[in-house]
Amino acid sequence: MKKIPDCKNFTGYKPCFPYHNCLEKGCKEERKFGKKILIINLDAMGDVLMTTAQLPAIKRKYPVSTIYWITLKNAVKILDNNPYIDRVFPFDFESILILSEMEFDIIMNVDKSMRSGALAMRLNAKEKLGFGINGSGQIIPLNKGAEYNYMLGLDDNLKFKINQRTGQEYLAETFDLDYQRDEYVFNFSEDELKFIENYKNEIGIKPDDEVIGFNTGCSLLFPNKKMTIEQHILLIEKFLSFGRFKIMLLGGPEDTERNNTIAEYFKGKVINTPTTEGLRRGACYESIPQVIITGDSFGMHLAIALKKYVIAWFGLSCWTEIDLYDRGVKLYPEGLFCAPCWKKECPYNLECIQMIDLERIVKETIAYFDGKK
Repeated sequence: MKKIPDCKNFTGYKPCFPYHNCLEKGCKEERKFGKKILIINLDAMGDVLMTTAQLPAIKRKYPVSTIYWITLKNAVKILDNNPYIDRVFPFDFESILILSEMEFDIIMNVDKSMRSGALAMRLNAKEKLGFGINGSGQIIPLNKGAEYNYMLGLDDNLKFKINQRTGQEYLAETFDLDYQRDEYVFNFSEDELKFIENYKNEIGIKPDDEVIGFNTGCSLLFPNKKMTIEQHILLIEKFLSFGRFKIMLLGGPEDTERNNTIAEYFKGKVINTPTTEGLRRGACYESIPQVIITGDSFGMHLAIALKKYVIAWFGLSCWTEIDLYDRGVKLYPEGLFCAPCWKKECPYNLECIQMIDLERIVKETIAYFDGKK
């Protein structure tokens, strides 16, 4: 048997190029594997999108490399058209079966969870970074660079009061990468770009229109990370009173009912985008406004990835960990003793939500558009 080529094009299933036998004639277009790196990221979709900011640093450190990524099925589409990633595996039995037979140079596990930690420990790699589990099922750091990230999960005072580092910064440290404030990586396909232009024509969005997008909700995991419907209505009423803005409602399936309620209140005065057409379509709609008003959610991370001007408000989550890349404003309940907290149920009547400064959101939005002229 001839030697199997060290080449990404070769699968062993079919010719890399029609009528070209690589085993007999050698590689037609050699693409060496180099360092084989697996990223494990089975957390929320926003975390997956934020983790893409590590990809440029990985390629700087390992220019000749092959990057694999395993994530939950609902997050796979986030990584479509990503030029840094060679293959994405959905988290299922088939993928684990395949990955168990592969040999990696480096495994980078993002998640502090038993599930991801167990997977990191089971798979074969010369070096493992991030987090694993021990024989008692406890989550542990796998390298010195992961220790600060690890302590953030154990020390509330460090996480909520002391830490001023963004998630991207301490994740780069976790993976022993140089931190250069790299951006998220998210790209549309040609078909998606055409869809966006067609949709803008369909809803009457012109190049000089001032469009504000409202990402109205959040995942069901932390339902208290969203404003009330009444707060959204007050804001939209104020924006419409200026007679200059177009308003788009954005969100996913979990936001359908509240978006319909808001849209019904305004009777055709706002654009209620579809919420059930999938992640990539939702990203197409979110690409249209210049300003996105949002809580800490996947929609916020998507707005950051799309390089929008983001006005993000925070209550229970850690605002210091979010980097808007100098394109936006973070609003948070200054002086509120219980924020952030990451609680799923609030014992204080959601005071952090009541404290959202709606007038400031209006002022910051107008200041952005006026500054563009």
